[in-house]
Amino acid sequence: MSLRNKNLLSMHELSVGEVATIFDVAKKLKSKQKNGEPHQYLRGKTLVMIFSKASTRTRVSFETGFFQLGGHPIYLNDASSQVGRGEPVRDTARVLSRFADGIMIRTFSHDDVVELAEYATIPVINGLTDLEHPCQALTDLFTILEHKKVLKGRKLVYVGDGNNMTHSLMFACAKVGMNMVCACPKGYQPDAEVLRLSQEDALKTGCTIEINEDLLAAAKGADVLYTDVWASMGQEDEQNVRKEALSKYQINKEVLDVARPDAIVLHCLPAHRGEEITEEVLEGPQSVVFDQAENRLHVQKAIMALLMSDEKL
Repeated sequence: MSLRNKNLLSMHELSVGEVATIFDVAKKLKSKQKNGEPHQYLRGKTLVMIFSKASTRTRVSFETGFFQLGGHPIYLNDASSQVGRGEPVRDTARVLSRFADGIMIRTFSHDDVVELAEYATIPVINGLTDLEHPCQALTDLFTILEHKKVLKGRKLVYVGDGNNMTHSLMFACAKVGMNMVCACPKGYQPDAEVLRLSQEDALKTGCTIEINEDLLAAAKGADVLYTDVWASMGQEDEQNVRKEALSKYQINKEVLDVARPDAIVLHCLPAHRGEEITEEVLEGPQSVVFDQAENRLHVQKAIMALLMSDEKL
C-alpha cells in the first residue's frame, strides 16, 4: 500500500493496511542495516526537522535514519530559526516546501502541525505534539510484534497519565485489534474525544479500549505493560501535584506479578526510576525498553522512505 507524498499526523488517520506496510518496510530496513546492505532510498533528498521541544531519541533517530537512507537532514529549533520569532506556520510551510522534500516537526500545539501540513506541498511527519506521538506508537507496536509475533487479541495496559502517548497508543491498538486498558486516575484520564474515536475503530477490528482506575484489576492478564513519565515537557510546574496524584500508578513487581508470566514492559523514555516505574522492573528480564528505543530508528526510516522515496520499497 503506497503512502508516497502523504502526511503522518495522527495514528487515527492511518489505515490498517498502511500500518502493516510500515511494519513490513521497517522489518526489511532493519535487516538491511544489520547486514550492512545499502538502502539509500532517499539519496539527494532533504528533510527539515523543526524542534520546539527538547529531544534525544527523536532527533538522533530521525537524523541518523535520514542519513542512512542517503539524504541530508537539517535541524532547526526556535532559537535558530524564524519559527521561534513569530513567522506564521503557513509561511514556514510554503517556504520549506520550495527547499526540501519533507518536514518533521516536534512541537506543542497539534493544530500547528495540522496547519503546517495544510499549507505544505511536501510530506509532514508529526514527531510529537501535546495531543499525539504517532511515530512512538508505531515503534511500540513493531516492538511488541517482534517479541510476541501476533498483535491481534493481545492486551496492553498503559499505566499513569493519560497523555499524548496514551492517545496514540489507543488509536494504534484499535487499528491492529489489540485490547487496551488505560489505568489512569480521575483528572488524568485520556481525552474523551480520543477515547470515543478509538473505541469506534476498535469495533471494526474486534478489540476493546477501556479505562480502569483500579491498577491491579487493569493489569491482570496483560501481555504488555507500558508507562510514561508523570509530568511531560511543559508540565514541570505541576510536578509535585502530579507526583501525588499518580503515586499509586507505578509499574512495579506487584503489578508485574498479576500480568501474564511472559508479559513484556515498555517505556518510551526518559524514565524516572522510582516514580512511574521501579528500577527492578526497568532493568529486569521482562523489560524491552532498549529494543523499543532502537526501533525508533527502523520504524521512522520506514515512514520517511514510504512518504518520500521515488523507488518501490
